[in-house]
Amino acid sequence: MIAIIGGTGFAQLSNLTITHRQVMRTPYGEPSGPMTFGTLSGHEVMFIARHGYGHTIPPHLVNYRANMWALHDQGATNVVAISSVGGIRADLTPGVLVVPDQIIDYTYGREATYFDGHEKTVAHVDFTWPYSEVLRQRILSSAQRANEPLLNGGVYAALQGPRLESLAEINRYERDGADMAGMTGMPEAALARELGLNYAAIAVVVNDAAGRRSSQGGIVLDKIGAVAQPAMERVRRILECVVECDGD
Repeated sequence: MIAIIGGTGFAQLSNLTITHRQVMRTPYGEPSGPMTFGTLSGHEVMFIARHGYGHTIPPHLVNYRANMWALHDQGATNVVAISSVGGIRADLTPGVLVVPDQIIDYTYGREATYFDGHEKTVAHVDFTWPYSEVLRQRILSSAQRANEPLLNGGVYAALQGPRLESLAEINRYERDGADMAGMTGMPEAALARELGLNYAAIAVVVNDAAGRRSSQGGIVLDKIGAVAQPAMERVRRILECVVECDGD
């Protein structure tokens, strides 16, 4: 089954025909909110809003372990995460959609593993390629079917938040090889790998990162919503094609 994690600007999957919602309890506490079950293009999917359905949970306080555990417990095999990002790379301008293929983790203080040594033997997972290539290709081919432009590849810098970054920080991330800046990519991707879930992300560029192009003088937060809304509609159309593909 496909699970979809909604991020900023994507707290609801408006084209989902809801069958029921379920409050979950996990060994790691409560998820961000009830799991929503339904059908999309006639196929069963589940959905959770990463920041809560009222967007009340900041990125550094999301219970990523509970969210991913709940998806796995309810039978998810493929997880498509929707994330809003700031564009660093020249072609990642507001409104662009991209499927990242690499990630750099700058977060700290988050519960980042299920193998914390308390109840389970410590284990190490290979993270050379942090996103499922099979699911990435499925998303890319779905975008073609939906006739929606979607860029292939990029390095996601996972940052602590909730504040946005300074110009010097963005300069540093660019030197490190980052193409976009977000706040929720980790530990979500690593936890999915520990659970054996196929995980990939659709990153929605909602602003130029600090000091880049239109944000040279600062990021105008009021403009983000106007960019995000039509971009998220495009994401919904891509997701319809994703769930229609074989291979669940």
